[in-house]
Amino acid sequence: MIGLLQRVTAAKVTVNGVSVGEIAAGLLVLVGVERGDGEAQVERLLERLLGYRVFADAEGKMNRSVRDCGGGLLLVPQFTLAADTRKGMRPSFTPAAPPDQGKRWFDRLVEQARSRHQPVATGQFGADMQVSLVNDGPVTFWLRAAPDQG
Repeated sequence: MIGLLQRVTAAKVTVNGVSVGEIAAGLLVLVGVERGDGEAQVERLLERLLGYRVFADAEGKMNRSVRDCGGGLLLVPQFTLAADTRKGMRPSFTPAAPPDQGKRWFDRLVEQARSRHQPVATGQFGADMQVSLVNDGPVTFWLRAAPDQG
């Protein structure tokens, strides 16, 4: 499971011109689900998202997490993060989980996030979404909880 997290001062997702998820300061996380992902990857990625220290402390050092700050968490499904881009000029989506599995594990991540942190907002799985954000810094990190090798 992949999380591309961006520290934001504001972020919003719209579908057909209607806002479906919005936060003020916090983290916008684009989430990609890979084949082989499961409960362990959900738990590991969420642990890292909530605990990753990307917000400034009193000395201006990145020592505070979204949990420490009480910031928002906007989770947006994005299967293209799981693409294989090593060859050619067109991505392969073979590493991405099939849509039913992707939705299952994305929904589980959202459920677990909401049980441990507030506020949590989301994009809409499978929709054509428009994501707007004000990246603060800019600060962007790519996190991965590797899938089980079955």
